[in-house]
Amino acid sequence: MAKTITAVYDGEVLRPEEPLALQPNTRVRVTIERHAGVSRNTKSFLSTARSLNLEGPSDWSERIDDYLYDLSDAKN
Repeated sequence: MAKTITAVYDGEVLRPEEPLALQPNTRVRVTIERHAGVSRNTKSFLSTARSLNLEGPSDWSERIDDYLYDLSDAKN
C-alpha cells in the first residue's frame, strides 16, 4: 500500500498531520520531499502580543485575579 501524507518535523521526529492506519512498530519506507506550498509563521507569541497594542490598567500584572474574576468589589 502506498499513501502520501503530510507531516511536520519537530526537530526530532516526523509527526503526521493525520492518523495513520498502522500498528505500532510497523516498519515503513519514508521518502522526504519538502512541501513547497506551506510556509510556517515564525512570529513569536511576544511579537504578536506587542503588535496588538492592548491597553489596560497600570497594575494589571499585580491585580490580575481582581480583573479576571472581578474581586475588586469583594474587598470593599
